[in-house]
Amino acid sequence: MKHVDLFTDGACSGNPGPGGWGSLMRYGKHEKELSGGSGWTTNNRMEMQAVIEGLRAISGHCHVTVHTDSQYVMKGVQQYLNGWKAKGWKTAEKKPVKNIDLWQEMDALLPKHQLSWVWVKGHSGHVENERVDTLARNSIPPATPPAETAALEAEA
Repeated sequence: MKHVDLFTDGACSGNPGPGGWGSLMRYGKHEKELSGGSGWTTNNRMEMQAVIEGLRAISGHCHVTVHTDSQYVMKGVQQYLNGWKAKGWKTAEKKPVKNIDLWQEMDALLPKHQLSWVWVKGHSGHVENERVDTLARNSIPPATPPAETAALEAEA
């Protein structure tokens, strides 16, 4: 089975505010960078989007090691996701899971690969984490306030 290292990061200017995400996939000597952004979002959403887009871009069934500085994403997948699903996407407090749209997207992608997770301390000089952080920060678009975002989504 092929092994791919996936390095991910998200960034936000304000929280909420405009945000960006970056992913780096490495298979042997081959690398591919992906990035994107949103005019109004949160840091957690951008962290999730980085993982989602990276997993989506990996073809075939692979062993993927996800390197992330986001405890929110890593613990969400490893510790909480199955419970949220079993409770109808509710938390232990019976409240709706935040970012349910992205958690459901992530949940659909997870079975396509054999995953392992590595937590990386952010802004600690880890070369690949700094690289995806730069991708994420460079992908932050100008702010689009929530009312404008809703209007743009309604037109799409």
